[in-house]
Amino acid sequence: MTDNNKAQASADSAQHGLSQAELDALVASSDTGARGTQGSVGKFIMLVALTWSLFQLWFASPIPFVLGFGVFNDTEARSIHLAFALFLAFAAFPADRTKFQLVLGMAVPLILAALFMMSAKDGSPVWWIPIVAIAVSGAVFLGSANDRIQPWEWAMAAISAMAALYLYFFYRDISSRVGAPITQDFVVAVIGILLLLEATRRALGAALMIVASVFLAYTVLGPYMPDIIAHKGNNLSEIVNHQWITTEGVFGIALGVSTSFVFLFVLFGSLLDRAGAGNYFIQVAFSLMGHMRGGPAKAAVVSSAMTGLISGSSIANVVTTGTFTIPLMKKVGFSAEKAGAVEVASSVNGQIMPPVMGAAAFLMVEYVGIPYFDVVKHAFLPAVISYIALVYIVHLEAMKAGMEGLPRAYTPKPIVQRLIGIAFTIAAICAVSFAVYYGMGWLRPAFPVAAPYIVFVLITAAYVGLVRIAAREEPLKLDDPNEAVTRLPLPGPTVRSGLHYILPVVVLVWALMVDRLSPGLSAFWATAYMVFILLTQRPLMAMFRKSSEIGTAMRQGWNELISGLVIGARNMIGIGIATATAGIIVGTVSQTGVGSSLADVVEVLSGGNIMAILLLTAILSLILGMGLPTTANYIVVSALLAPVIVTLGQQNGLLVPLIAVHLFVFYFGIMADVTPPVGLASFAAAAVSGGDPIKTGVIAFFYSLRTAALPFLFIFNTELLLIDVTWLQGIFVFIVATVAMLLFAAATQGWFLVRNRMYESVILLLVAFTLFRPGFFMDMIFPPYLEKDPAEITEAAAETPSGESLRVRVAGVNDLGDPIEFVALLPIGEGATGEEKLSSAGLTFRQDGDKMLIDDVAFGSAASSAGLDWDQEVLRVLKPVEVPSKYWMFIPALLILALVVMMQRRRAPAFVSTAAA
Repeated sequence: MTDNNKAQASADSAQHGLSQAELDALVASSDTGARGTQGSVGKFIMLVALTWSLFQLWFASPIPFVLGFGVFNDTEARSIHLAFALFLAFAAFPADRTKFQLVLGMAVPLILAALFMMSAKDGSPVWWIPIVAIAVSGAVFLGSANDRIQPWEWAMAAISAMAALYLYFFYRDISSRVGAPITQDFVVAVIGILLLLEATRRALGAALMIVASVFLAYTVLGPYMPDIIAHKGNNLSEIVNHQWITTEGVFGIALGVSTSFVFLFVLFGSLLDRAGAGNYFIQVAFSLMGHMRGGPAKAAVVSSAMTGLISGSSIANVVTTGTFTIPLMKKVGFSAEKAGAVEVASSVNGQIMPPVMGAAAFLMVEYVGIPYFDVVKHAFLPAVISYIALVYIVHLEAMKAGMEGLPRAYTPKPIVQRLIGIAFTIAAICAVSFAVYYGMGWLRPAFPVAAPYIVFVLITAAYVGLVRIAAREEPLKLDDPNEAVTRLPLPGPTVRSGLHYILPVVVLVWALMVDRLSPGLSAFWATAYMVFILLTQRPLMAMFRKSSEIGTAMRQGWNELISGLVIGARNMIGIGIATATAGIIVGTVSQTGVGSSLADVVEVLSGGNIMAILLLTAILSLILGMGLPTTANYIVVSALLAPVIVTLGQQNGLLVPLIAVHLFVFYFGIMADVTPPVGLASFAAAAVSGGDPIKTGVIAFFYSLRTAALPFLFIFNTELLLIDVTWLQGIFVFIVATVAMLLFAAATQGWFLVRNRMYESVILLLVAFTLFRPGFFMDMIFPPYLEKDPAEITEAAAETPSGESLRVRVAGVNDLGDPIEFVALLPIGEGATGEEKLSSAGLTFRQDGDKMLIDDVAFGSAASSAGLDWDQEVLRVLKPVEVPSKYWMFIPALLILALVVMMQRRRAPAFVSTAAA
């Protein structure tokens, strides 16, 4: 959302909520582009977006390989992907005419042109660079209107698309001259970079354009930088080659992930929403939870969580669910700001909910180098715990205000009957799941060739059966939330009316988690099935309801399919541009080596303290995230600081898994959507609620403290990410962590059973911390490691059971030859003696006076993987010792918690018993 959009939203929302048309425009201005689909130009934009979706479906499908034509390699596909994104950015997003945006859009091309000319030290002709820069600046100055595309904008759209397609048309020629660009390469690259930055300004606002421009300037001005971040400087030939002609910069990993994975998942979500799943999720949530205290708010959280499964946009999620949930929250007693804050907190959290997680999950696959299944496994527990805590926060707010739920349309069954019904439902789902899992395991070996066709027939039969069940119920309609609510919809009919929407999600999850297909192929099959559902669900409904409107239903299904394909592509404009522009930043990091320099800066600022490093990273993520989309923010901060945290953590004795660091960065990038004064999601919610956007953002920030606390916790307790735990341990960790997060929420909200006293909030925080990280206090009482003299490393290895690890602090030099100290986790191998165990780990030592030095490290050994190398000096050896289980700390923590419960019950026994009932 650009500055004038936010100012307008603020002014409007200060007095009243916006109309639906205004809300649609608000989402369009930030996600899909303000120019609509009316008139011949609008239809042309729609045709281009439709073509983009069809191309991505073709690229992801196995059809080209079967037919033997239309096969694109990754670089060619990235080129076409960016061409569509750039063309639609100039066509769908009008130029912003605020003074700041105008000056920035004009100044950046001119400044970069001057820097490019200054860096052209190889004698290349550069007289044309000022002409290009002046042309781009002039086009920005001339601007545009929301309702039409000016001729110069058509030119910018076409030229930028051709610059992106340059890698596709000249792929073979470029591959034969990598590192030696010709004049043609220079012209295309400079034009492409300048127009990409202008497209970024239009589609995503000024912040990402500024950050990318600063990094480009740093590439040229390296020799003039402070010593700690100085570098030799790169000439124009190197910049062109690195940033545009190869896949190190703009066309790098981030754009590749957008091309191969993200588009299909966004398209899948768009088609699912057009089919009616979004409304279905909202109605189901309200039917199940609307009768509880603060029921509409709890339903908003649950519906946003379900919508978050298929949506990667905080703002779209806020407006989609918020137009219905926010008025109902206000109706049961929430203020405009609190209603908006609940919607913001729940919608923003949709981005941390697997399997989609915006685009971050797929970027983590590439950056961390682990399978997609593992990314989802690690991200699942914190996301679920965060949502459960948000439901509890809503419950606390309802208790504070003495709210009641909405009236039910039925008399509830006794609690025993309800529990039996829930147990039966869970058992039935488990039985079906086991039958499907083992049935598929039998089917594929039995019918290796026909198995896919049999599976399709079985899924289709289930789909037809579920549609028949849905046809017996009344069609779901999105009620007007501004009208009086007399009673809630019945849960049974509401759930049955859309069960077929679950099938494509099941197909997606099955392909990802069970068949372990690639994310792109999994999304393709799920999207293909969504296309089938969109074309058939309305005709089948009409047939089962014995309606004569089957032809109309078929046309409606076709129109919904086209609309879903177009909206999916338009939703991808910002992501495609963001990943390409973030590629400039990533390319600069790899080209200049600023990452290692930044490690020195961070170490100086933090004093080498790991907690200070994490705080600096969190603050940087929040600051960058105030203007950058979550995806771009994650790419930038993870490229800059993720390796730094791992390295400095290792130097401080904390061995942090890389996935934990990437999730840490991602969580704080999401928090920026909430954090005032920018918090785009908060402005969108305020526009719906009519509340003050800054106040809404402040309240949402406090609701989201649980999300901010989780990253610090799973950095120090990786069990929360299900790293190296069994299933039973995972269940135990989930239960304990959920209880701890609920206590944390109660402490930060100032209400547990009744209003907290200050010391009670402190005690609850202490108990929550103990449950989250019981080892913190246990390690103080019983140190888990016994320090040994370096000369005693052989004896320490002999006393350490095989399979466990010694912690060895060593001193050596890094890749640049600078001195470094770090802690290595050395797995102890098999052997009868200490020498044999160390030898099986790949290590031999030599004594040099008082020093114990590593004499040799076997290639590919456990010691080599731990980062050990020859000639490093062993400074300390930490041998693991038997200590009591850290979970003994739960006993005093729970006793203290029981004391708080007793004190609060004494203050308001009648209220507590009523609330419990």
